[in-house]
Amino acid sequence: MAAGGTFTTQNKVLPGAYINFVSKARALGNLGERGIVAVAYEGGWGKTGEVVRVSLEDFQKNCFSIFGYNYNSDEMQFLREIFIGANEALVYRISSGTKASAVIGTGDNALTVTAINPGTRGNDIKIVIENDIDTEGNFIVKTIVDTNTTSVDEQSISNFNELINNDFVSFNGQGKPAVSLGTNLSGGSELSAKGSDYSEFLDKIEAYDFTTICYAGEDNTTKALFTSFTKRLRDDEGYKISCVLYDYPQANHEGIISVKNTKNAVYWVAGKTAGAEVNESLTNALYDGELEFNGNYKKSQLKNIVKNGEFVFYNDKKGCRVLKDINSFTEFSSDKNSDFSNNQVIRVLDAIANDTARIFNDYYLGKQQNNSVGRDIFKTELVKYHETLQAIEAITNFDPTNITVEKGTEKGDVIVSEFVEPVGAMDKLYMTCVVE
Repeated sequence: MAAGGTFTTQNKVLPGAYINFVSKARALGNLGERGIVAVAYEGGWGKTGEVVRVSLEDFQKNCFSIFGYNYNSDEMQFLREIFIGANEALVYRISSGTKASAVIGTGDNALTVTAINPGTRGNDIKIVIENDIDTEGNFIVKTIVDTNTTSVDEQSISNFNELINNDFVSFNGQGKPAVSLGTNLSGGSELSAKGSDYSEFLDKIEAYDFTTICYAGEDNTTKALFTSFTKRLRDDEGYKISCVLYDYPQANHEGIISVKNTKNAVYWVAGKTAGAEVNESLTNALYDGELEFNGNYKKSQLKNIVKNGEFVFYNDKKGCRVLKDINSFTEFSSDKNSDFSNNQVIRVLDAIANDTARIFNDYYLGKQQNNSVGRDIFKTELVKYHETLQAIEAITNFDPTNITVEKGTEKGDVIVSEFVEPVGAMDKLYMTCVVE
């Protein structure tokens, strides 16, 4: 038999094939991933006060066990809208209240069943006890949710103390079960969310990486809270996220997108904004969600809406389309012109900021000497990164001389200066036709 494997030095004795697999040297400055939406919701089921990371696959396959409702239910529409564009969601249930419960049996043969989560959904849980025809003396305890005839959990037991908690209920009891056609849990309720609940959500979500955050409510105080949170992360922390709100153009900031038509469209816009690539614009994008909303505006109205910094859908023959992929920034100046109201431009600038910070923190901070050699290596990585942006037409007219990397005042300080020209998608045509 021929030998084989890998090698460190050429010292093998047996004949055979010795093959090493190594990575080809490549730039560290790859584009960061996009497509993560952070969202808080008020609902009848789900873990409270905890951020739950959900992929599209998780949502499709495990929606019922995670959120207590079927994928196609009305309660899950907001996540279906988000996942039209997003790859992942960080979901936080802010509702609190009372857990539904029930007592089955009496005296020494009693079982207390309590919903895992507070909320009205717990009132839709029913416990059924049947004889186990396969095991003499045992009983099948079924947990059924809603009107489903198929149980979400079945356990064969001879004593209540053998029961194990499942995704929907906890068990506490002892004694011998008895056949029961069904006992419904009751008493589950939830409280309306307060501003402090959203503050807690923002406090917890700050520890996570995400692309876009959204709030589809109508409370202006909460909108202001989200706006302040977004401005602080972008302007003070250097964490370039975007925030989608309903009817809040007064934010007047490049990080805030104000949706005009309906509050439920916030989720679609958040998902699409998060999932859009740095070289992609949502201008003229066809709305492909489940909502029906009014997009009947006159041209004069649409002109004023855009001037006001609002993200609006308009009707055409195929449905509703995004008029212009803009944010709420409208107070243009010599430092920040109208380009900063274009979300595609902001995506490019945000990508450069986030990715440059990631490259520096992961590969250079505390690892590379701050001398001419180290700075040249860092510049080379930045040049390769910007060349990648140019290759996908996110920026144009880039030249390596557009970037300088110099030593700062302190020994560890590095100063980077650059010139960058983002590309925008075509959105206006000016044509002159000369007829002879």
